Amino acid sequence: MRKRRGTEFCRREAQYIIRGMRGRLVRAAVGMLALAMAAGCSSPFGPRYEYAEQLYLRVDGGATVIIDASLPALVALRGLALDPAPNARVDREGIRRMFAEAGCNDVRVGQPWVRERRHFVQVRVETRDIRTLSACGPLSWSRYQFVKENGEIAYTQVVGAPTPGDPRQVNWKGDEIVGFKLHLPSKILHHNVKRLSDGSNGTIDRGNILAYEQRLTDRRAGKPIEIEVRMGGQSILFQTLWLFGGAFVAALVVLTTIIWITMRRARKRKPLGA
Repeated sequence: MRKRRGTEFCRREAQYIIRGMRGRLVRAAVGMLALAMAAGCSSPFGPRYEYAEQLYLRVDGGATVIIDASLPALVALRGLALDPAPNARVDREGIRRMFAEAGCNDVRVGQPWVRERRHFVQVRVETRDIRTLSACGPLSWSRYQFVKENGEIAYTQVVGAPTPGDPRQVNWKGDEIVGFKLHLPSKILHHNVKRLSDGSNGTIDRGNILAYEQRLTDRRAGKPIEIEVRMGGQSILFQTLWLFGGAFVAALVVLTTIIWITMRRARKRKPLGA
């Protein structure tokens, strides 16, 4: 009986110690995350855009554009007839219909979310030819060029002046950022990305992404954004599949050769006792 009670006591003590360690680890992790955010003065997951266009380009010239934006930004930059009030209801079907009637193809609208008392929404638009994307009203501030020549692709995009609307009173702080992100399908040979902080040459982000950024105040003022990219003519996925396919075939050839040599040597050997 004493042994059983002692065992039960030790088990409870071990569980108490483990729970205490877990609590301390969680508090330590939260503290480190808070310090990192305070030191960097930004989100650890990258900049939070008030308006962003993410362009997923394909080597055949087709593309998917995903717009993530607050309703006030859609009103202020694209002149859309939306209610930007914090207590307003977000009409997803109404937004989808608004884009479709403006000449956008295959429009999908995701679930809205709230950040800093502003409603945000995601709109997805498809196109088979990036050069015709200007026919989509909310994207008509850009001019797109896509040229395939000598095994390379030259892509340019110039984002012009907005179509201003009145978002009424918005709790913007003045440091909001607008982003245009290119998710590119092949090796990037040249680009003209600049850092927002100091205007120096930018770099390629992980995932073969180029991020062009601008202050919301500059975007509302109509300061143009010029995007220039030159890339390979074959997608990275296609090249990777060929690489793996070639490696697989080479491995099969080597294995077949080894088996053939082994069988040939076995035939040449004389039986024991012969």
